[in-house]
Amino acid sequence: MITPEIATQLQLLGYVALAMALGALIGLEREVADKPAGFRTHMLVCGASTMLVGIGELLVLSFDGSDSILSVDPVRVIEAIIAGVSFLGAGTIFRRPDQDRVEGLTTAASLLFVAAIGVSVANRQLVLAIGATVIVLLVLRSGRWLESIRQHSKNDD
Repeated sequence: MITPEIATQLQLLGYVALAMALGALIGLEREVADKPAGFRTHMLVCGASTMLVGIGELLVLSFDGSDSILSVDPVRVIEAIIAGVSFLGAGTIFRRPDQDRVEGLTTAASLLFVAAIGVSVANRQLVLAIGATVIVLLVLRSGRWLESIRQHSKNDD
């Protein structure tokens, strides 16, 4: 017999799986582009974001009806996720002195974005999460396309 608590946890697990699938799509694009954070990292960041928000909700539900007063600010959970993901993103950014350029900024931004997608999934904003994933993929792909055009024109000079 599945208790309501287990059903809620299974539902959260489904959301985590969906978030990981969305993160995988963006991570695959980064992997194909041979960037420092790819498929697995994006999956894990997106899934972890969903799970952390969901655990916060489950924690509040577990105190429902008790004499204990539990005050929760969902924005604080999101802030903590952003801080953690920003730390990860910083690890993908590096400067190439020989080429006088910085690399990894887009990958860091994509990690932050998959965290936001994970938060959206956790909040059951599925159309937003799926639509944002499509938009991110379009931006990443068109950006690579534009860079290749720019590189061609530079080489022609």
